[in-house]
Amino acid sequence: MHGTPHTISDVMTHTVAAVGRKATFKEIARLMQDWKVSALPVLEGEGRVVGVVSEADLLPKEEFRDSDPDRYTQLRRLSDLAKAGGLTAEDLMTSPALTTSPDATLAQAARTMAHAKVKRLPVVNELGMLEGIVSRADLLTVFLRGDDDIAEEVRRELVAHLFPTPGSAIRVEVRDGVVRLAGHVRDTSLIPVAARLVRAVEGVVDVDFELEGNGNAIGSRDSSALP
Repeated sequence: MHGTPHTISDVMTHTVAAVGRKATFKEIARLMQDWKVSALPVLEGEGRVVGVVSEADLLPKEEFRDSDPDRYTQLRRLSDLAKAGGLTAEDLMTSPALTTSPDATLAQAARTMAHAKVKRLPVVNELGMLEGIVSRADLLTVFLRGDDDIAEEVRRELVAHLFPTPGSAIRVEVRDGVVRLAGHVRDTSLIPVAARLVRAVEGVVDVDFELEGNGNAIGSRDSSALP
């Protein structure tokens, strides 16, 4: 019902620093410093993403540089110990790479990042070829959307459909991303639906209600008004 959500192609960075499988440890570290990034896609062939090498993959070399880990540490940190001896991106990278597609929604990418605890995702096409990269900061750009723009979408795409006149009269106000719906509604059963849909509008931080239906006031703390 409401406007088409932004996709990764809308916010991703198209110019990406990347390395090949044979890139050396120092080349990787230098490229990260020069580009001020914490991870690099690892490519082969014409640009197919085969892995990602991150700062976390490089740190074990320093961590274990002058230490002799005990047997318990050796068993518990086998992967890190292997990376401590890595010399190239192929040795150090995490593979297969966790990626996203240009047509994925921002919410889908955010869930992937949160679950995997990563800061950025390579963006690949259906052939696995690198098209860009998206970071946590890129996903947050939707919250820079202006209050007036959000209010207009809520009025046009949601309120006009859910609470048409006559019988309903809704005012929409937005301040710092918080949407406030106030007025009279004919069908109060639609309020939970409205709550879910308004929260799904990009840039919305929260929803507040001050509605009346059939003589009963329904505030934002009323459980019937929440999804």
